[in-house]
Amino acid sequence: MGKLTATTLKNAKPQEKPYKLFDGHGLFIIIKPNGSRWWRFKYRFSGKQKEISMGVYPDTSLAQARKVCQEARERLAQGIDPSQARKDAREEAEALAENSFEAVAREWITAQRGQWTETNTNTVTRRLETNVFPWLGKRPISEITAPELLEVLRRIEERGTLETAHRMRGTCGQLLRYAIATGRAERDIAADLRGALVPVKKQHLAAIIEPKEVANLLRAIDQLEGSLVVRSAMKLAPLFFVRPGELRLAEWSEIDLEAGLWCIPPQKMKMKLPHIVPLCRQAIKILDELYPLTCRSKYVFPSDRSAARPMSNMAMSAALARMGYKGEMTPHGFRAMARTIMDEVLQERVDLIEHQLAHAVRDANGRAYNRTSHLEGRKEMMQRWADYLDTLKAEKVVAFRRRAGA
Repeated sequence: MGKLTATTLKNAKPQEKPYKLFDGHGLFIIIKPNGSRWWRFKYRFSGKQKEISMGVYPDTSLAQARKVCQEARERLAQGIDPSQARKDAREEAEALAENSFEAVAREWITAQRGQWTETNTNTVTRRLETNVFPWLGKRPISEITAPELLEVLRRIEERGTLETAHRMRGTCGQLLRYAIATGRAERDIAADLRGALVPVKKQHLAAIIEPKEVANLLRAIDQLEGSLVVRSAMKLAPLFFVRPGELRLAEWSEIDLEAGLWCIPPQKMKMKLPHIVPLCRQAIKILDELYPLTCRSKYVFPSDRSAARPMSNMAMSAALARMGYKGEMTPHGFRAMARTIMDEVLQERVDLIEHQLAHAVRDANGRAYNRTSHLEGRKEMMQRWADYLDTLKAEKVVAFRRRAGA
């Protein structure tokens, strides 16, 4: 087949205008003035003259071009238009790419941005990128089987991170249900894996709740060496007892020092409801001292590496470890500390405590309280709490009392 040779192609020189060298059976090469050489296949289908590209020389050799040409001629003999067949194949490949596990996952994550916090979005994305995408990312989501997903989750188990394995099963389940709703999958295979993973033993986060031990912790925080940003965050953690992520992502625009309020927007809250933290006198003093240092950042507690990013999510845990409290106290533990002592020692109203913890609190008619509910009462409670902590640090420790039957 053909009249062209490798030598002919090699010696063909560019001219002022494009010209063609024919090989036969519809295959030819166009040599352009800039020296580029394009293979073409010319044919007739349904009475119309057509032409398609067969590649670029020398990336596509003469032998390869002839092979592709022969395949196109075979399609013609079967009544198939090579140009349409190529278009259909390209569209199928694009559809597969759009319906791959990774593509659907990233689309799902984007759809959740209005409901998730930035931290949660980044965490879910990073976990999928690390634990799932390398093995299942390019597969069509509808073709993935339960055993394949289990194999991926087993890899996470083998690292000893059992909780992450269970979280990833739950994440994949949510993703698959999104794929079902958008017509890219027919069933949630993650649901088939219930009970297949090694169970996680429930452990409560470490927290100090004995007043005498709390006094020692507060004095240790006052003596903490390190940056003013981390020391300020550690001092405010027991005063605010918000979730660590809520504290870490605090922005100056949310804080009104004159009114004595920190208004956290719903997208940063676990329950997706706006929340108000009354600022006691002690907290206002700490924030006043910190403001000149970090006011050029939008974050109250910016990273020491970049003012455009918040403090690391490990900064407070690392500070507790340096203070000798690793395994005894966590940043989240300040919530348990406040919840226990405010109830059992200070005898504060439980509904006010729960509301200040941003837990789901409802009124007598079953309606959720809004963010300003009992605000004056909560302001007074938060000031009493801060004053009590000062009393502890001054070693005037109130004995720990448990209620009868507690």
